[in-house]
Amino acid sequence: MDVTRVELLTIGDELLLGDTVNGNAAWLGRRLADHGVEVTRSVVVGDELDVIIEAVAAALGRADAVITTGGLGPTYDDLTRDALAKAAGVGLVRDPALERRLRDRVARAGRELQPMALRMADVPEGARILTNSAGSAPGLRVELPGGIVYAVPGVPFEMRTIVDEVVLPELAEIAGLPAVARRTLRTAGMWESVVATRLAEVEAMDGVRLAYLPDPSEVKIRITVAGPGAADRLAEVETRVRDLLGTAVYGAEDESLARVVHRVLAERSATVAAAESLTGGLIGAELTATPGSSATFAGGMVTYATEVKHRLLGVPAGLLDEHGAVHPDVAAAMAAGVRDALGATYGLAVTGVAGPDPQDGHPVGTIFIGLAGPGGLRIVTSPRLPVPGPGPETRAVIRRMTVVHALELLRRILLGLDVEDRAGSARADREESG
Repeated sequence: MDVTRVELLTIGDELLLGDTVNGNAAWLGRRLADHGVEVTRSVVVGDELDVIIEAVAAALGRADAVITTGGLGPTYDDLTRDALAKAAGVGLVRDPALERRLRDRVARAGRELQPMALRMADVPEGARILTNSAGSAPGLRVELPGGIVYAVPGVPFEMRTIVDEVVLPELAEIAGLPAVARRTLRTAGMWESVVATRLAEVEAMDGVRLAYLPDPSEVKIRITVAGPGAADRLAEVETRVRDLLGTAVYGAEDESLARVVHRVLAERSATVAAAESLTGGLIGAELTATPGSSATFAGGMVTYATEVKHRLLGVPAGLLDEHGAVHPDVAAAMAAGVRDALGATYGLAVTGVAGPDPQDGHPVGTIFIGLAGPGGLRIVTSPRLPVPGPGPETRAVIRRMTVVHALELLRRILLGLDVEDRAGSARADREESG
């Protein structure tokens, strides 16, 4: 059977009602695309037998294969196996090998087998079992009149294991997919429209497709090259993309900005300490998310209240009285203060207005980032943020953008790059002495 189009069907009331984020669909979409499988649609349905049957039939009316996630567990609202059996016009049968496997797993864990758990050993007659090496519930491969259904568990690590070990290799073999090579580059501090404008000539190349994946103050560019010699051509395209975007490219694939900062700090035997106001510890959280970060992150202070900035960081009281907490000189003093207090090579500080209301005459989205370093290095930047409209997400977005701009400032200083963003999204004042 030829497979050229695949639809995704995620099953579960918790997904439909928003109690659980549908991370499985996001992972599957990326994973299938990375292997050259065309995903044409992604649908979410609840735990209702007739609804699942209808959704599978509709998907196979449009696509050649469907991948379902969820509904294969032991409880009575796990209805995927029942729905597939009914769609195929067959009954459910108990598989002896699956039953033995379930009993052995439970015995090894020292638990008592609940009769309900044996539902996971029931499969539609004629279905092929997809071995789940990461858990209890097996996957299923069922051939229906309209095409193939691959049903995998909803538990993320179990789903990923079966897809990687069984489903993807089989789809690639059935489809006879052409050679495809992909690479994702990551940029910081450059607006999506600027990135796309600079890459217009790459967009026009035959056999090359770009996808832009924006986050607050970051844009990931996924490069896809298909056809003979895809890997070699991808290397050429990547070089051209890097040339066009310049120093805005900070990494590739899953390499975070914090990981890059740690690597460069380590190469220079340097450390950084953070003083945070509006971000409330998010910079420290981002830096400590990287394993081994204690070698280069000295620590941080969340100096949210104005008085605390004076008491812990030594920000002059007169400066705070005259200008308030949101001021470039306050950011610079915070950076110097935390550097001295924690004995770090660099001090990184942020202060500003995350909203929802203005502060000290400054509009929402005003931020100042200070950096203090060896030799009297003192830098203050005030990025121009594309502030979203009023809404519950505004504050979170501004705080996230502030984290990115702060780490990007540190990266640029460490690498000796221009502080001012080439896309015009930031400006910098630099003072050096000593």
